[in-house]
Amino acid sequence: MRGDEARTDSDAVAASYDAVAGLYIDLFGDEEFAEPEDREAITAWASACDGPVLDAGCGPGHWTAALARRGVEAAGVDLSAEFLEHARRRHPALSFQQADVRRFPSEDGSWAGVLAWFSLIHLDPAEVTTVLGEFHRVLVPGGRVLLGFFTEEGEEPRSFAHKVAPAWAWPPAWVERELITAGFSPVVFRPRDATATQRAQGHWEAVRVP
Repeated sequence: MRGDEARTDSDAVAASYDAVAGLYIDLFGDEEFAEPEDREAITAWASACDGPVLDAGCGPGHWTAALARRGVEAAGVDLSAEFLEHARRRHPALSFQQADVRRFPSEDGSWAGVLAWFSLIHLDPAEVTTVLGEFHRVLVPGGRVLLGFFTEEGEEPRSFAHKVAPAWAWPPAWVERELITAGFSPVVFRPRDATATQRAQGHWEAVRVP
């Protein structure tokens, strides 16, 4: 995908989330709205990060704030101006920047952890290695990444009609290969079965190989 095409897709996704930001915040904009196992997974992962954590695709900032409340130095980036306005207003002590996950406004080795909790689902699969490479760049050696995503039982990613913007479900083994290609050592995958109202999902934890 050429850079101008990637930029156009990013703008479209941002505009889609801007349009539904209020509803999204009402439904998901606080850690208390999340499943208990999500809170446990994210906070346990962050506690193992030896330094600051970047919430990549932070949305309205609820996970950034949740980590900060637990003593983790955390900051967020997102494409959506509406989400960022809400995050800055509700959490004025924290840092939130508008940025694309393909190009973080961070120097090499700036972060001990990168959280991408369902924030890469709108990426074309061909871009995932590049984005994970950007994660690798901004992490310190031994830094940790946590990826939450919708899962697919096949061998290749499959697109689906997400309520906000077209999205992808990824086979866990495919994600594992992408992490290895980008310079990570996958640590553990934890799945969650589909329910009557939610697609199957899961998360990979991985460590940046020095």
